[in-house]
Amino acid sequence: MNNNTQRVTVELKNGKFQLINGKSTDELNPKALILCSAAECAGWTVMGLLAKDNVKLRNLEITAWGELNTPTLKAESIYTKFMISYNVRCNNLGDQNAVSVAVRDAQEKHCGVVAMLRRIAPVDHEISIVSLE
Repeated sequence: MNNNTQRVTVELKNGKFQLINGKSTDELNPKALILCSAAECAGWTVMGLLAKDNVKLRNLEITAWGELNTPTLKAESIYTKFMISYNVRCNNLGDQNAVSVAVRDAQEKHCGVVAMLRRIAPVDHEISIVSLE
């Protein structure tokens, strides 16, 4: 990632998405809050899709990156591209396919914040799934 990239990571803990490292959203600048919203929306969408298949995850961590059009953060900076990275730990190998489908569907169809980001700039995603079986 470049110097002009903002990044926010949330993790599912005790049924809620929280910023990693004990940070608070009060510590984020407004542009980073957009990334936080995208990560949380994508996470809740994935969890909702997996609930339909009775798939429970061990851990879900989502990082949203946004590359700015300026070398440093400024009021006039805008995002020129986004990346959402999903890091998932599931209980068994059988859940991996359901997780892949849920992430793809959340990213491409069901997450409203990701859909809004697409109106600003391209949105890519990547996924890493580990089975604890």
